[in-house]
Amino acid sequence: MGIINVLSKHMAELIAAGEVVERPASVIKELVENAIDAGASSVTVEIKNGGITFMRVSDNGCGILRDDIAKAFLPHATSKINCADDLDGIVTLGFRGEALSSISSVSRLEILTKNKADDIGSRYKIEGGTPGELEETGCPVGTVIFVRDLFYNIPARMKFLKKDVSEGNAVSGVVDKIAVSHPEIAFTYIKDDKVVLKTSGDGKLLPAVYSVYGKDFANGLIPVNYERDGICMSGFISKPANARANRNMQIFFINGRYVKSKTASAAVEEASKGMVMAGKFLSCIINIQLSHEAVDVNVHPSKVEVRFVNERPIFETVYHGVKSSLVQADAQKEITFHETVFNNDPVQVKAAEKPNQDGIRFHEEAAISDIDDEPVVYMPSKTMGFAIPQSANVSFQNVVSPPKEIKPFFEKEPEKQEAEFIGELFKTYILAEKPSGEMLLIDKHAAHERIIYETLKKDKKQVFSQVLLFPVTVTMEKNDYDSALLNLDVFKAAGFELEDFGDGVLIVRSVPQILEKESIEDIVAEMAGYFSDHNTLARSQKEDWIFNNTACRAAIKAGDKTSDLELIKILRTVEEDESIRYCPHGRPVCIVLKKKEIEKFFGRG
Repeated sequence: MGIINVLSKHMAELIAAGEVVERPASVIKELVENAIDAGASSVTVEIKNGGITFMRVSDNGCGILRDDIAKAFLPHATSKINCADDLDGIVTLGFRGEALSSISSVSRLEILTKNKADDIGSRYKIEGGTPGELEETGCPVGTVIFVRDLFYNIPARMKFLKKDVSEGNAVSGVVDKIAVSHPEIAFTYIKDDKVVLKTSGDGKLLPAVYSVYGKDFANGLIPVNYERDGICMSGFISKPANARANRNMQIFFINGRYVKSKTASAAVEEASKGMVMAGKFLSCIINIQLSHEAVDVNVHPSKVEVRFVNERPIFETVYHGVKSSLVQADAQKEITFHETVFNNDPVQVKAAEKPNQDGIRFHEEAAISDIDDEPVVYMPSKTMGFAIPQSANVSFQNVVSPPKEIKPFFEKEPEKQEAEFIGELFKTYILAEKPSGEMLLIDKHAAHERIIYETLKKDKKQVFSQVLLFPVTVTMEKNDYDSALLNLDVFKAAGFELEDFGDGVLIVRSVPQILEKESIEDIVAEMAGYFSDHNTLARSQKEDWIFNNTACRAAIKAGDKTSDLELIKILRTVEEDESIRYCPHGRPVCIVLKKKEIEKFFGRG
């Protein structure tokens, strides 16, 4: 007896559905894309319970002819492809003919639709792939699709769905991206009977971005518009000062279709080098228009990944477009700044300008040489023991445990004699001499970082937080937002009090005292992004990372101007506390050189 079975039609449809329908967000994506392809100028999306129990997508598109309705729910049924040659020039968002069939096989689906060629509308129901009766009903031209009880007939798939709030945020992320990719369509998004998004559909991108991502994000954008070799790019990039700690707000569209493009992302990062701090990334909303024959969208079932015939022209177009906008914005900023410095005296402003070889007018550095740019030193909290100067943010890596076989840098002495502070080298290393004839070379950032890290871990049950006089709002990409909500207790344990403001926005009400001079918005966004990318970590691991992150941001940085008093306090702590031997990343805090070793370097040994 053979062991190979031919699957039934129903089983084959359920398996095929798994490639298209992963969660409610997948359903909304497919249905909204169909509405756009139908020529809709207005689309309404409504969900309840994260979309698990109820979804509705309504549009004023062309509708479906009565004779085609039942056929539309058959596998591989599509109005967009007739022959193999059509695959080379796909211009629609949906085209595979799998969406309606797949969705209806794992839910209870109902459709109301009317084509202008029909005298009356139609109602059609299909549950778990089993079709019902086709009935006449009154409805306007367009289509309304109800999807209820997703995965009701596949309990194994149902148990992998997340909480309602997480599934709802995933749907919100899909609606956000489609709304900004098609500003010419008026979108309304209703979640649990509340309207959370409404766009005008006036065809202008910035108002759509404003509606989706909020005022603060929209106000921090620079327009981009560039064409090269028949490839056009348009949209917005963030100002360098508004760069974020991750790439989650880099949004790309190819011919109006949301995609993930490493090529475009790399071009943005390369164009912003020298203008954006290390470890930071520009946000962007960029639509790239090119010949449909030059891109293959038939790569992945979700159609999020695409393949270019030639990636180089894409990279160059995005690179030069972003670079041009950044340079132009920087030049404008310089002119505005100097007009302020010179009290708007046009003679002095003109004298300070100097055209470069590209014809863009920049200003002499001498014009601002008298401006004090020394970092500010302040005393934030008695709990840390010494002052902490603040400067640029840095990127982080996971905590690395030091090798156990390495011996401690200091051998315990009966008197524990204090080392004599000598000075500082390269504004980075503390120099000290021990009475026993040894030289200590201490990395001030690594040592200070470990000191703060140990303090935070020790006092985590009584974290010293400070309430912000003016709470900070943080707008996030929906996946990061969801991760932040799921980890509010972890944030609180580290001294961050966050409050859900709804629809991708968090309010920060208090932070650890040692971060009072840092960019709160940037810190919270980075932490949320990390939790989103590492959602399988245990709570203890998340807390450890957040302490590490906080310590690294608050610690004195290499190159900071640091007082002798601060350096001496670091030195004394390193001497007295045996746990201060490695920074949280695993780098050594101190190097010890004996007098005899130094003498050998000079031929005295």
